[in-house]
Amino acid sequence: MNSGTNNNIPIEIHDMTVAYHKKPVLWDIDVTAPEGKLIGIIGPNGAGKSTLVKAVLDLIPKASGWVKIYGQPYTDMRSLVGYVPQKESVDWDFPVNVRDVVLMGLYGQLGWFKRPKKQHIKSAEDSLKQVDMEDYADRQISQLSGGQQQRVFLARALAQDAQIYLMDEPFAGVDAATENAIIKLLSNLREKGKTVLVVHHDLSTIPKYFDWLMMLNMRIIAAGPVKEVFTTENLRRTYGGKLTVLTEAADKISQAGSVHK
Repeated sequence: MNSGTNNNIPIEIHDMTVAYHKKPVLWDIDVTAPEGKLIGIIGPNGAGKSTLVKAVLDLIPKASGWVKIYGQPYTDMRSLVGYVPQKESVDWDFPVNVRDVVLMGLYGQLGWFKRPKKQHIKSAEDSLKQVDMEDYADRQISQLSGGQQQRVFLARALAQDAQIYLMDEPFAGVDAATENAIIKLLSNLREKGKTVLVVHHDLSTIPKYFDWLMMLNMRIIAAGPVKEVFTTENLRRTYGGKLTVLTEAADKISQAGSVHK
């Protein structure tokens, strides 16, 4: 861990409340993310999953509480955090090519008004190679498929060489090949000691993809190792009346064995 601090807790959230137009969206969030794990964030629509990620990144204001990144405010540690937003939040018609999108992830090192040097361009190209998009470096992002666009934003996060990655529904709307490529990439990050938090919807893949889980519905319903918290009872508490066949996903954990490392 290269955070420059003795604190080994990647993300600590204490008593955090977030409200839109005075209506709470997240309420009294207290949770600590362990280091070097793939962490899923699940819950029904409107549960505050994306809001949680944005509040950690200071993209939206908090009504109360605080977030610490390795024991320090996010503003002091932002270079250690990579972010992959929801695809729907990106203007894919913006006239920029794939390489430039990835270079945007290096502006923390470059400064906004400095031209990238050879090492920055090489870092961007190496990151594109990791997601099998190096042949598309000069392609306009508007000309890419949904899966290809997602790979480019993963490459942008990789170029930062962050210690913590926050990803908002990276598997949404991608094909099976891209999903497999993404989970392989996330597993490689974990092997390097990185901490990865992923907003996720497909409950059937939870035991296969993740080590640790946050179950959210405005509050933290449960948080901990997948084998301990991904239970039928916690699913009922998280999804409430929206629970239909979701319990079948929890039942699969008994056949899934240990989460792959």
